[in-house]
Amino acid sequence: MSSGYVLNFSNRTFDEFFREIVGVSIFDSFYDQASGSKAHRTRAFWRLATDVQVLKFLNGLLEGWEIYADQSIPGAAEKHLKQIIRKLEGAGESGVRSSEEETKVQIDQNLSQRLLSQLIELSELTPQSRGFAFERFLKTLFDAYGLSARSSFRTVGEQIDGSFVLNNETYLLEAKWQNAPTGAGDLHTFEGKIGQKALWSRGLFLSNSGFSSDGLQAFGKGKRIVCMDGLDLYEMLNRRLSVTDILEAKVRRAAETGRPFIPLRELFI
Repeated sequence: MSSGYVLNFSNRTFDEFFREIVGVSIFDSFYDQASGSKAHRTRAFWRLATDVQVLKFLNGLLEGWEIYADQSIPGAAEKHLKQIIRKLEGAGESGVRSSEEETKVQIDQNLSQRLLSQLIELSELTPQSRGFAFERFLKTLFDAYGLSARSSFRTVGEQIDGSFVLNNETYLLEAKWQNAPTGAGDLHTFEGKIGQKALWSRGLFLSNSGFSSDGLQAFGKGKRIVCMDGLDLYEMLNRRLSVTDILEAKVRRAAETGRPFIPLRELFI
């Protein structure tokens, strides 16, 4: 990759490969490095990605080498790729966990620190610009973990702050950064949006200021949304936990208890 190119990828096919195979947008500013060439973006991805994302990348590269290089894969390259893939697959097998409380998967330190710095910087913005910046930050966060995030979009009569895919389930996103804790009214409104979508739709309500106890009690149980607050985000990045593990733990506990909001500190001691 010394020339800045990666195999025979064009910008278009390079972007499509990462979106379809890995589930990230490689031309996102998150992967800007040096000149921003495809080679530099690949190096940035390798440094910042999770093991699962790297595994998807390498498997896709191995299977599609002839397509993307217009020639057979050299024997040495094939052997090297397979060695790395076996190591990553072995790490995944050794990390099998019996419950969410035992989950201790950590992400790359550079990635977590970069995201944590971005989160802290949001508090310095004006209220007018902070809301959209928060949505952009969350898209970057979800993309970093291969959750195929989508930016905010508008349907007839309503605004959706974004969406992402977790374990083949689509989640709609509601993101709020305000001074007061979120109450029952906003929770019911978001639940109403979910109810107007497909039956398999779920929702994540992320309120930086948290949720009022009265609001959660009035909102009730057995809904199709789970909740995160700003402290959840901070602890996740500070402790280098995977957002995928956290969401899976919250969804499971919500199914078991009916409670939409379980603080991260109760799930990961």
